[in-house]
Amino acid sequence: MRLLGIATFLVGLAFGQAQHVLQVDRGSSLVQPVYRPLSLGSTSPLGWLRDQLELEANGLAGNMFDFYRFVHNSKWIGGTTEYSILDEASPYWFNGLVPLAFGLNDTRIKGQVQYYLDYVLDHQQDDGWLGFETTHQTRGLWARCLLLLGLMQYAEADSTQTERIVDSMHRYVELAHSMLRDNYTGLLVHGDDVFDTAGFGVGRTHEYHIPLQWLYEKYPRNNSELIWETMELMIEGGVLWGADWRTFFVDGVYPTVYQDGVTPWNLSWVFLHGVNYAEGLRYPLAVYRMTHDEKLKEQTRFATDLLAKYHKSLAGTIIADEYISDLNPNRGAELCIAAEMIFSMTWIYQYLADNDLADWVELVAFNALPASISSDWYSHQYVQQENQPWSRNLTEGSAMWTDVNSYSTVFGLEPNYPCCTVNHPQGYPKFLANSFVSTEDGGLAHVYLSPGTVSTILEDDNSVTISATGTYPFGLNLSYQVSASSPFSFYVRIPTWASNASKMTGPGESSSQPITPSSTGLQEVKIAAGESTFTVELDTQPRVEMRANNTAGVYYGALLYSLAIEYNDTETPARQYNTQAVLPTNTTDSHSHDHIMVPTSLWNIAIDPSQIEVVQKNVSTIPNPVWSLGAPPVELRIAAIEIEWPLLYDSPDIPPLNPVTKGKPFSARFVPYASAKLHMAHLPVLSLPEVDLLEDKISE
Repeated sequence: MRLLGIATFLVGLAFGQAQHVLQVDRGSSLVQPVYRPLSLGSTSPLGWLRDQLELEANGLAGNMFDFYRFVHNSKWIGGTTEYSILDEASPYWFNGLVPLAFGLNDTRIKGQVQYYLDYVLDHQQDDGWLGFETTHQTRGLWARCLLLLGLMQYAEADSTQTERIVDSMHRYVELAHSMLRDNYTGLLVHGDDVFDTAGFGVGRTHEYHIPLQWLYEKYPRNNSELIWETMELMIEGGVLWGADWRTFFVDGVYPTVYQDGVTPWNLSWVFLHGVNYAEGLRYPLAVYRMTHDEKLKEQTRFATDLLAKYHKSLAGTIIADEYISDLNPNRGAELCIAAEMIFSMTWIYQYLADNDLADWVELVAFNALPASISSDWYSHQYVQQENQPWSRNLTEGSAMWTDVNSYSTVFGLEPNYPCCTVNHPQGYPKFLANSFVSTEDGGLAHVYLSPGTVSTILEDDNSVTISATGTYPFGLNLSYQVSASSPFSFYVRIPTWASNASKMTGPGESSSQPITPSSTGLQEVKIAAGESTFTVELDTQPRVEMRANNTAGVYYGALLYSLAIEYNDTETPARQYNTQAVLPTNTTDSHSHDHIMVPTSLWNIAIDPSQIEVVQKNVSTIPNPVWSLGAPPVELRIAAIEIEWPLLYDSPDIPPLNPVTKGKPFSARFVPYASAKLHMAHLPVLSLPEVDLLEDKISE
């Protein structure tokens, strides 16, 4: 057993938390995932997903390096600007741009991250510190975690840089270990420290585990024990501060509803903060990998179930603006949360292998994330509401939210805190990178069903290339072309919403057969050596998710649907997040605008979800950009009626329980949620007379 220092042990007793200190054999093997991610760069996007990643590369994410003050002029690369004492801005950017660069194999973006890598590594300080800070007051560990995540990905993608990156990481970990051994320096604030007085780092201590567990397993050198103890010390420091997520995901403690100043729970803000929460979902598993304590694996599943029941938006993100609240659709969801949820739920899915968790990842990737980003990927919201019929400065909006300004629903460069500007780019690149995984039997699985291709070497030098084509999630048919030097097992994940009428044709079969997925949702396909082809045809029907007060959201496949609201979009100069003053031109470019969107069509409706029709254009062709009103080829028509809908804080109030109707029922056009930048998706339910839903059917 690892023996704690006497001082550390006594401090733990004083805080009443010693029972949470990790007690495991040093040098133990880490618990392995059920599904292993492939090396970055193994998977490339095809079809509409490639279009979106190219838009991202050509949009804000791929151009911040050239103009945006918190990246272009970052202190990390010799500049003068950061948005907070956390010094996290450009490390956030780096963490997202590395998988974008190698996922697209984009020379320009690779040049950006190469420049950043070279500067940071070349300027590593003599004592091993990564970054520009030189005093204990300013040296905080948190932002280094983001950098390490980026370095880990870079080392996986570019073997010419691996040795250099690993050298740097070891030097840094040796320093971080010595700091943590010295009363948790760099993690806990002491005396005149200023690096993290709010406590973000102590709420995210487990985040170090992903890059350090990678280092421990793949490049331990002679530092295995030191790396292991560094991870332990991070957890211990957070426990001493009072930020142990194992104590939060517990019945009787977990806040099923939270309202500031009203709810009786006495909880640290660390647990209530939406982005912390999205990251905190990873905490029990990070510790489980080291302790092998199955209860932590079970707690992870319990944590996701609690979230799903009490704080999950219809679009898959966490309703938290910035604190969790309830399922009220006029509350917001920060864009950073969606980006982190893709990463968290992916990581959890790879260990738990529960099919609904993969559904959840797709839900966020196809709904919550792109809904808050403009179709050209050049502007974004800070807060997304499920019911959001306008995007403008809300006259009373800040009164409804916690630590969020009234400008937060505007699509812009930095409509509120710049964390979402620099952090949103990680969403789709990490989704792509984890769409194909290796399986425990040495095979491969396609778990996120968007179009893509993968090339890798399996056991016994089996060289495999797989291309998955189709228009999923808009179309429901997938075609696979496989090349393999030896036979192997390939798997296609069948979503939980797919019906028994789903079927597969081939390989080697001329007629279709019903799918027969495993209990974890994987359809096995035996692949022979040479060239193989097969198809999967998913079948589904619209489904209705009922919520409180007789309200509902409507889905078709992996997509949430929203009322199509027409609007006028007025471009205005980009404004600064904290003052709303117009940003100077030296920190913007010609595409940097804020967008004021005002509806020109009806938004206040109730629906009868017993009357729904699916209406399709040609689903074999997907417009680019796809996440814009009218672009997706699949829409719904739903019986609806106009109602009186009061406002609260300049937004629609909670859906009225007994709505007062106006006029006659009609066929309402519903479109994929992410394509409707103004949307109404959480709606009252009424029983209406039969409506001719196809009276305005779109052309085939």
